[in-house]
Amino acid sequence: MNIYNIKVKDIHAKEIKLQMYKGRVMLIVNVASKCSFTPQYSALEMLHEKYAQEGLSVLGFPCNQFLSQESEDEATIEEFCTLNYGVTFDMFSKVEVNGDKAHSLFKHLKREMGGFLTDSIKWNFTKFLVDREGNVVKRYSPATKPESIEKDIVELLHKEE
Repeated sequence: MNIYNIKVKDIHAKEIKLQMYKGRVMLIVNVASKCSFTPQYSALEMLHEKYAQEGLSVLGFPCNQFLSQESEDEATIEEFCTLNYGVTFDMFSKVEVNGDKAHSLFKHLKREMGGFLTDSIKWNFTKFLVDREGNVVKRYSPATKPESIEKDIVELLHKEE
């Protein structure tokens, strides 16, 4: 399966194909509003602001599978992210990342870049870095701060220049 053929719904429930990100570096993150890692929204937004013009797209996918830390509806999630963290990067409708109902995007990401011990996503703010050709190149744990992966992002952005 090619990542660009996967369909997702944006935060307003509009269906889009990830094809629209072809040629861009993607940082795909399962996010939540009531998590100890929620302050990472600030660093994700910083990366978005700093590198969007160079070809980075940060994609946030709310997930309620971990201790119900994202129990609100999409409108409330969007408002929370905007008001508290100034989020302007692309946000999407809530998804499941594990189990039988896991979204096809996260099934693909986990298949391409397995985790430590098992492929399942352990918590909110697991991050996947995808290169301009749609290859999943790195997976980061929730504890990995977004600013600490900036070097990897820059490397992909400037590859083949």
